[in-house]
Amino acid sequence: MVTPRCGVADIINGTNFMQTSNKKHDSGSNTIHTVAHFSFFPGNLRWPASQTHLTYAFSSNTPSGAMGPVASAFQKWASATHFTFSRAQNLQNADLVIGFHRGNHGDGAPFDGPGGTLAHAFAPTNGRFHYDEDETWSVGPVSNAFDLETIAIHEIGHLLGLGHSSVPEAIMFPSIPSGATKNLHADDIQGIRALYNV
Repeated sequence: MVTPRCGVADIINGTNFMQTSNKKHDSGSNTIHTVAHFSFFPGNLRWPASQTHLTYAFSSNTPSGAMGPVASAFQKWASATHFTFSRAQNLQNADLVIGFHRGNHGDGAPFDGPGGTLAHAFAPTNGRFHYDEDETWSVGPVSNAFDLETIAIHEIGHLLGLGHSSVPEAIMFPSIPSGATKNLHADDIQGIRALYNV
């Protein structure tokens, strides 16, 4: 059985995007090794240092029941980072926009219906986060459904600049079974602090 996953690619331009480093050791030999379990987008995309408060808004197609779990997910990131978040009065003034879409919805990353990709988000400073409207969503752990808050915590990680993690317990791990919930893990927090040097 294939576990549904995030729609942000693990492989970009033919290379695995777990962060690696080509470092020269004191002995003078070059080795490539994994720096950490977390990863960043190519180019280490991030929000400008002057922009630590981000506003978010919901597209008109967002179910009202999804707004509370997404707001809670933003608060989880706020408690572990130097970022603060608030809801904008309208889409035009929002740094981040959350919506529900199905199939080809105009962003170059079409959804695939039930199963497969659950959601996707774009690297800074694009600010778009989309749920696949064709999935079965829940608030909290429900069999055969996906927890809105858990998926939001993951996708907000992408909005802030994190790629996927190879740590299965991390929120930034790329897949999750139905009925499961997760929260931020030490690897996620280490990753965001490394990206922003905080």
